[in-house]
Amino acid sequence: MMDDALPPAENGPSLFKAPPIAEQERMIEAMLFASADPLTVPQLAARMPHGCDASEALAHLRKRYDGRGVRVVKVGEAWAIRTAPDLAFLMQNEVVETRKLSRAAIETLAIVAYHQPVTRAEIEEIRGVSVSRGTLDLLIELGWIRLGRRRMTPGRPVTFVATQDFLDHFGLENARDLPGLAELRSAGLLDSRPPPGRVSTVEDNDDEVIDPDDQSEMFDE
Repeated sequence: MMDDALPPAENGPSLFKAPPIAEQERMIEAMLFASADPLTVPQLAARMPHGCDASEALAHLRKRYDGRGVRVVKVGEAWAIRTAPDLAFLMQNEVVETRKLSRAAIETLAIVAYHQPVTRAEIEEIRGVSVSRGTLDLLIELGWIRLGRRRMTPGRPVTFVATQDFLDHFGLENARDLPGLAELRSAGLLDSRPPPGRVSTVEDNDDEVIDPDDQSEMFDE
């Protein structure tokens, strides 16, 4: 994994001529291919020789990969090389890990994604039940949520936000690409009605500390 680098210095006179744009494009390609995490333009530029234009080289690379088996895609504010979505079926036997989450963790993750930045108290208000520390710790450990800025309110509560890894895992460029309520209902993933004969109570809360090796429900990959 490449380490983060400081933004490049301001362009100025140089004794060396910048490499041709084709060579700069190859540099961008090599860095994106080798990096375990998406890289921002400043991170790419910081590793290139003085005088290079990382943005222009990236644009050329994206155009060259257009229509190929892999693409250069934007993930949040960063860039990465990913398999073309229409070829995902070829990778169905290459499953590395199955992530399983409890119902409480799924609901908490959804609330953070749709309402970020959101405090623990706000999550509990939306869910109608308390949220255990174990649920939040699990989502942080998975790298799908992280701590955000503290609210400038009494007690200065910490907020939670979805991470770039969350966007990357679900193929989203940013949180605005999350499906809307109508899409969730049409897919059968959202139904606010309780099961027949059952009244939702606080006792129904499944927010106990969750063992990652023994979780009750699968979060669809």
